[in-house]
Amino acid sequence: MSLRQFQNISRQALRCYSMRRTMGPVLEMSRGQRQCLRLCTVLLPVSCAATPSSAASSAAQHSTAAAIDMSANGDYKNAASIYEFTVKDTHGNDISLDKYKGKVVLVVNIASKCGLTKNNYQKLTDLKEKYGERGLVILNFPCNQFGSQMPEADGEAMVCHLRDSKADIGEVFAKIDVNGDDAAPLYKYLKAKQTGTLGSGIKWNFTKFLVNKEGLPINRYAPTTDPMDIAKDIEKLL
Repeated sequence: MSLRQFQNISRQALRCYSMRRTMGPVLEMSRGQRQCLRLCTVLLPVSCAATPSSAASSAAQHSTAAAIDMSANGDYKNAASIYEFTVKDTHGNDISLDKYKGKVVLVVNIASKCGLTKNNYQKLTDLKEKYGERGLVILNFPCNQFGSQMPEADGEAMVCHLRDSKADIGEVFAKIDVNGDDAAPLYKYLKAKQTGTLGSGIKWNFTKFLVNKEGLPINRYAPTTDPMDIAKDIEKLL
């Protein structure tokens, strides 16, 4: 290649680089701009690929996508503890479960219109009053999958329902599915670690999972298990 040819290509590459940083979407380009873009791809395959800021943005998007896909790609099975999960509270705020590190946790899927509701609301309230100051936290997840027995909406409607029911049962989160493809990743993890009788699926409202201070599910209780009957297992972990 002669010196003149090299200089011409260099000037084309410089113009191309400037255009690629200022051009809009490809569909909005003129024919001449698209021809230059093709030339630029040949001349500057590395320099035009991404600016430092776009590379950082791409990395951030990949990180976010990986977190969102935890349920879809099966990674929930490999989680070391419940602390790796983030859920939404009843008002839609993201809550990382690592805030409960060092606590004994009881996870319950609740419903308002179930035959088990009155007893469970009362006994969960009793458990919270008895062991709350010693380190027990009850995480309540409303679920409408069983007989549509949790019709209340998230937010103020849920707060008012529990207040009117005198159910001081602990932390309340957004309504979720606990079974099926759309089940919350946390529940997929809990079911994988503590399978129930006749399969791992949640059988009904008020199934309970007991989690130790390391965030590991160590026991599972049927919907008909009275919450106070779990007290002896809770005491062993506190």
